[in-house]
Amino acid sequence: MEYRNLGRSGLKVSEVALGGWETYGINQDASAMVREIVTAAYEGGVNFFDQADIYAKGRSEELMGAALKEFPRHTLVISSKVYWPMSDDVNDRGLSRKHILHSIDGSLRRLGTDHLDIYFAHRYDPDVPMEEIVMAFDQVIRDGKALYWGTSMWPAARIAQAVEFAKANGLHAPVTEQPEYSMIRRDRVEGEILPYTEEAGVGLVVWSPLAMGLLTGKYDAGKPEGARLTEKENWGKNFLTEENIQKVRDLKQVADDLGITRAQLALAWILRQKGVSSVITGATKVQQIEDTVKAAGVRLSSDVIEQIESILKR
Repeated sequence: MEYRNLGRSGLKVSEVALGGWETYGINQDASAMVREIVTAAYEGGVNFFDQADIYAKGRSEELMGAALKEFPRHTLVISSKVYWPMSDDVNDRGLSRKHILHSIDGSLRRLGTDHLDIYFAHRYDPDVPMEEIVMAFDQVIRDGKALYWGTSMWPAARIAQAVEFAKANGLHAPVTEQPEYSMIRRDRVEGEILPYTEEAGVGLVVWSPLAMGLLTGKYDAGKPEGARLTEKENWGKNFLTEENIQKVRDLKQVADDLGITRAQLALAWILRQKGVSSVITGATKVQQIEDTVKAAGVRLSSDVIEQIESILKR
């Protein structure tokens, strides 16, 4: 495993992280599976484990937290997020000071830890003044309940506004942004986010780097029953076009020539960006995390990057 600084902060995160989005907590018998996957990730050098209160309405935090108790706390970087509604209550949502300060306690309780390493604003909240958002996250840090804070899926202009307000007022500024980024969805990060965050020293920890599994090659022959992108209501179903499937098929030769899997190739392609600190992968099987952790340290030559780009831009 290789490790990178989280932006300009001193925190080191593994190049490959494990996240709990949409995979842990839905099945009530998932505790053994989660423990096996978390253990395999940790043994593979992963130190960054990402969660959110909304994932299975807290059950995902509980399952991952129980598994992480097996390891020394100082060896772990644990994150969670706040924004989405956790109940029907009008204040149990968004980025108000009330919701942030209430929600951090719930995440800590479910994860079984006395602090988070990173606490993310899961979306930007246009209904709350920026000063209230920044001051609330600053309070979380001053209270010792989180060490750093970050944003997720925020517009670059709003990240800049938060950074500038924090620095102008002696408050803790966000050190990381968590956007969606992959070979399939790249325009927003490369065109809007990275040009600001890399210059500002805000490190990216990206989610869905494998485009919901498409980039692993599992859809080469069609749409397997039960797969996430096959489901009719899945928001990521628009990944699954014949054009994208063919690009993934064509990437197989590139990966084969390098002696790596397409999943490892897709992650290494993201990690080529200096402004990226980590890629957050999901796993429902031990073999999946054992595969993806091997992307750490893989460096792609300029010739390989050109070859990849020629496929992606077809």
